[in-house]
Amino acid sequence: MPILVTGAAGFIGSHVCHHLLNRGEAVVGVDNMNDYYDLTLKKGRLARLQTHKAFSFRQIDIAEQGALAAALGGQGIVRIVHLAAQAGVRHSLDNPRLYVRSNVVGHLEVLEFCRAQPGFEHLVYASSSSVYGGNRKVPFSETDQVDRPVSLYAATKKTDELMSHTYAHLFGVPQTGLRFFTVYGPWGRPDMAYWIFTKAMLEGKPIRVFNDGEMWRDFTYVDDVVRAVVAVLDKPPMDEVPPSRVYNVGNNRPVRLGDFIDTLEKLLGVKAIRQSEPMQSSDVERTYADMTALERDFGFKPSVSIEDGLKKFVDWYRSEWAAEATTR
Repeated sequence: MPILVTGAAGFIGSHVCHHLLNRGEAVVGVDNMNDYYDLTLKKGRLARLQTHKAFSFRQIDIAEQGALAAALGGQGIVRIVHLAAQAGVRHSLDNPRLYVRSNVVGHLEVLEFCRAQPGFEHLVYASSSSVYGGNRKVPFSETDQVDRPVSLYAATKKTDELMSHTYAHLFGVPQTGLRFFTVYGPWGRPDMAYWIFTKAMLEGKPIRVFNDGEMWRDFTYVDDVVRAVVAVLDKPPMDEVPPSRVYNVGNNRPVRLGDFIDTLEKLLGVKAIRQSEPMQSSDVERTYADMTALERDFGFKPSVSIEDGLKKFVDWYRSEWAAEATTR
């Protein structure tokens, strides 16, 4: 039976699809192909996936009532990796309705689709480290209080967790939420700092450095994230009541923003023009994942250092994306 991956043309989604296809799974990918960032990137990810005979794609807006059932009902889907969402913390300040529709209504539609599938086995869905808000205790643990978000994006992700728990309790839908911590890597998102900094530095333009670089992020390489997603997918919470759980997926090694820029300078051979700015109200000073639970239950440990991960991104950016840019 095929595995459904929502957000298949997205950053993490496309990497998850590749992993599943490479291990012999059939994958149905859906994506609404919105233009939040350069569609060339999404089309490029899809083109790579469509070389696999076991991959099929549907352009669907999952937030449209009944759209998933109309397109995929009767295909025997019993496992779903739900990664479709409107991303971007700062963008949510200007477009709140878009986030509620994509992240909350879209998540509800996925839950309703799961509920209607006979013999449904497992929903793995993307949450976010942003749910921890301005928590001061570090590292962030899944047992920490998470009811004080500092962005609407964070609020939508916490809402998803609450709805999932409710559907597990009421209808027995097995599901696992994963709180991703600052995922980066090749074929990533152009709105993320590592991409913005790389592009600007190579073009000789200044970069905006908030809080004088005194911010820490638990940067997590995409291959580590994919390993975690697939490990969790293969082990649904069937023995838990209700069958619902949440895990952090991070690197467990926060990196200071200033040091992160130093590393990029070495890899690019370019000195950054740093433009200091105050920290924004939607930002948090530090993210730091406690990975105890995921290691305990799945034996999972992240393996890619920030130096190795950034090198892989920079190599990809220069060799593949820069070449692609010349043809656009």
